[in-house]
Order: sequence, then C-alpha cells, then structure tokens
Amino acid sequence: MERGFEYLVTGAWLENYDPGERVFLPIGDLELESGEVLSDTVIAYQTWGVRNEAGTNAILVNHALTGWSDVPGWWPSMVGPGLPLDTDKYFIICPNVIGGCQGSTGPASLAPDGKRWGSRFPTVTIRDMVQAELELTNRLGISHYILAVGPSLGGMRSLEWAIQYPDRVRAICTIGSSAVATGDQIGAASIQIRAIKADPNFHGGDYYDSEHGPIEGMGIARRIAHLTYRTETEMDVRFGRELQGDETGRYAVESYLDHQAQKLSKRFDANTYIALTEAMNSHDVGQGRGGVAAALATVKIPVVVVSVDTDRLFPPRLQEEIVELTPTARPIERISSPFGHDGFLIEVESVGEIIKAAIAIGLEA
Repeated sequence: MERGFEYLVTGAWLENYDPGERVFLPIGDLELESGEVLSDTVIAYQTWGVRNEAGTNAILVNHALTGWSDVPGWWPSMVGPGLPLDTDKYFIICPNVIGGCQGSTGPASLAPDGKRWGSRFPTVTIRDMVQAELELTNRLGISHYILAVGPSLGGMRSLEWAIQYPDRVRAICTIGSSAVATGDQIGAASIQIRAIKADPNFHGGDYYDSEHGPIEGMGIARRIAHLTYRTETEMDVRFGRELQGDETGRYAVESYLDHQAQKLSKRFDANTYIALTEAMNSHDVGQGRGGVAAALATVKIPVVVVSVDTDRLFPPRLQEEIVELTPTARPIERISSPFGHDGFLIEVESVGEIIKAAIAIGLEA
C-alpha cells in the first residue's frame, strides 16, 4: 500500500511510514486485566518541554477516543510557551493508548509471529491502558506527574490514575467524562460497533491484507458518534433542512457528516475503533472495589472535574456524581458551549484557564 491510499484498508500508522515526532518505547509483556498477556508491547508517545533532573515537572495528557499522541494536532492552543500546558515550565507527555492505531501496540500492529494482530488482539480495558502508561512512566524515570488531565476516554484514565496510583500523580483533571459508562452510551456505541462488523470488508477483523477494509462501516459509525458529540440545536441552526446544493442531492448536514467520516478513515483503524469503544463501554471505577461510591471515596488527591453544559454524550449529571462522591473533588467547573461534548476541543480558552488552575493545585498538593 502506498502512503496516502492506505485508508482504503486502514488509516492506522504502519511500520514503514514516517513516524514524525513520535517516539516508540518497548515496555515488554503486559499482563491484562483479563489475564491474557499482550506480548512485546510498544508505546508511542510525544513530549514537549524539558524534563528537569529530578523528573518532577511532568504533566500527563490522556487523549480521547480518536485522539493520539500529538496533542497540538487535536487540542489546539494548549501546548507551548506561555500556553496552559506551558513548555517553558513543564515537561508534557502524551502516550498513544494500547489498542491504538498511531504507533502503540494495537490490532494493526505486528504480533510476535510477524502478522497483524487483527482479530487476535486481546480485549483491553481502561485499567490496562493506565497500567501501560505506568510502565512507560517508570521506564522514563518520571517520579510523579504534577497533573494527569484528559477529556472523555482520557478523563476515564485520569480518574483511574487517581484511584490506582495516587502516589504517582499530585492531582487530576477529568473533562467531560464519568466514573462509569451509562446504558445510553453503551447503546449508542454498540450500534457503531455493529455497523463496522456488518461491513462486508470487515472479514472478522482480518482485513489488513485485503484490497479494501471496512471503511464504509467505520464511516457510518463515525456519523452516528459525531451526532452524539454535538447538539441538536447546533445541527438545526447550522444546517436545518438546507440542501448541499450539488449534484448529490444531499442535505447539508449529510455532507458534513460524510466529511467527518472521510477525515477519520484516513487516520484511524476500524479494529482500534472497536477496541477502544468496547474499553469505554466496560468502564466502571467501582468494579471489584465495592461499587462506584466506595471506589471514589478512596481518592486522596485533588480532583478537578469539568462539565460541558450541552454535553449529551456525557451529560453534566455524570460529572456531578464524581464531585458528590469524591471527598477531594473541587467544586465542579462548568463550561458553557453550544457544541456539546466537543466543547472541550473548541472552548480552548475556558478549558485552558481551568487546566492552568488545576496545575497550580497539583503544584501545591
């Protein structure tokens, strides 16, 4: 496959492609929550700023579902000199999650037998992702993070850091996220997964050597997901019932969703979309810990919780639950946005001010 046309099969980064600014660190065999072992695990990550000699000025950024290690690529105006994640002061690190498709070990990666993992890739959970991030942290010699911050899937991981490894992070900031996946979220996600698996080019997950992958199925999944990321009001005000005005006869909103689907297919892998979505569906900080309330009651580090008022995928009541049940949680930070769940990506000025305050809290802790 030539670079630029691989999205006909997969948008995953593959071994013969230019890695860009990514660094790849082997962390060995990783025992998963299921008991399976992910062999020869590699984590792709990127950094900004300079780590001090003591390794005490690090901040961990946890990306969302379709994010990756390049924070400025998906979260503009956040990383750099004088920005909220200030590279003049801090060492910023963002790893691509295991199960991902931008350099960390995932379904599109080569397994120990030299073939793509594909359908053989084991189930991974939020806790597995955090365990991999801890291994990366240890191998880099980082004693602790001032702050672990992330939106959505990243917020789930930040919360797990607070519960599992409070001695390795001074504070966390969870944005537009939750302590447990809801039935509504699981329902919407399950339809997306089914759309991918119903694509005739899915081949049970083993499509990497095929001429075409399940691009159409993943496109449908993305269209469904994007509607949950935005708001009914925005869709109506922005597009209404207007036609696109071209030969396709599409409504303008259809054209918009088609564009979102095509963009994702060029940089993302269908198997990864399934793996990470299933990990989010399984998210429950209370599992094996006596329930959500019992788990959150154990948190001893400061927790900053951010809510987007129009978020219909992670409605504010889910963030309110975290604040209510976590003894160290600060009063909820509310962002007003017409953009729903995606408000965390768009309202960068408001989010940035909250992150700066959260860093100050971590420095004081």
